[in-house]
Amino acid sequence: MMQTVTSFAEAFSVDYQMARTRFRAAAEAKGFRLEAVAIGGRGPNGEELAIDCARLGAERPDRVVVVSSGLHGVEGFLGSAVQLAFLESATWDEPLPDGGAIVFLHALDPYGFAWVRRFDEDNVDLNRNFLINGSTYRGSPHNYRLLNGLLNPSFAPVWPDSFWPRALLALAWYGRRSVRQAVAHGQYDFPRGLFFGGHGRSRVHQRLLEHMPRWLGSAAEVIHLDFHTGLGEWGTYALLLSSETNPAQTARLREWFGVEHVKGADPSEVAYTTSGDLGPWCHALFPDCRYDYLCAEFGTYSGLQVLSALRAENQAHHWGSPDSAATQSAKERLREAFAPADPTWRESAVKHGIELVEKACAIELGLFSATDDRG
Repeated sequence: MMQTVTSFAEAFSVDYQMARTRFRAAAEAKGFRLEAVAIGGRGPNGEELAIDCARLGAERPDRVVVVSSGLHGVEGFLGSAVQLAFLESATWDEPLPDGGAIVFLHALDPYGFAWVRRFDEDNVDLNRNFLINGSTYRGSPHNYRLLNGLLNPSFAPVWPDSFWPRALLALAWYGRRSVRQAVAHGQYDFPRGLFFGGHGRSRVHQRLLEHMPRWLGSAAEVIHLDFHTGLGEWGTYALLLSSETNPAQTARLREWFGVEHVKGADPSEVAYTTSGDLGPWCHALFPDCRYDYLCAEFGTYSGLQVLSALRAENQAHHWGSPDSAATQSAKERLREAFAPADPTWRESAVKHGIELVEKACAIELGLFSATDDRG
């Protein structure tokens, strides 16, 4: 029997396998057409790893709402919860308009989701892998090289750990913005390092390149919500725009989703700029489409706390024993950093996530135009 959501916090699943099962059941119950795109490999329990696409509406749509989760593996816990809660609780009185469609992409990085990693099976940060315009998978920020020893220790986790005093010293020496930009921009020279963008197209990149044109067809208008966690203040969210978003689009999206939430690509408005992220790639893949890509970031812990958790899990993954207590502890720290167990945080995050999906459907498809008082 399909488990139904009675509170938004209950939409969180305990692991990838449970999240996938619940998502597929809920999508099928709502009449979505399901398709699984395997990426190869297996999860901890031997389960298949796949991107699940659920589509409702026109086969060759003109207007599409895309909702994606799990591009950063472990961040899929929230994105999947939003997708599930929407599917199990949403109702609309009218059928989708002619030419309209909703496309849900569940667990874009199923490996990272299943194994509680932010990266894929090759340690690739997928949101640094979607290079375009002839960019090559080479190079690193200068300061990343200087910080490599701090970020990527080549030994199993030990206690006590010197990360915090060394990190605070680096912030004081180089400056907070400079360190943040160097660390998170994306690098292509340290395959075992954090924020590694790969040495070529990842499996997920290849699968999306193959299937996205078919799923979206020749749509003229798309609103794409891509759910992420771990950036921003606790309990808040921001909608980060692609660098390809022009000023007119930015103004329109702020009118639609709120100026207080929509952050433009200007470096003064965002924590850091990135290389190889999904948004510009989507714009390039659909050049004749008005493609509104919004990276929905939900804040959890402080930047250093999140970075510390990322570093510890990556260190344990490459240099520790898979079954050791230290590795399991690092996994739990990472999960908490990106999907806090606090029920108030979970309730609020899923509630706001559903509101964003409904807003996108109202704008693009004319659904949920009336105020919905569901709690």
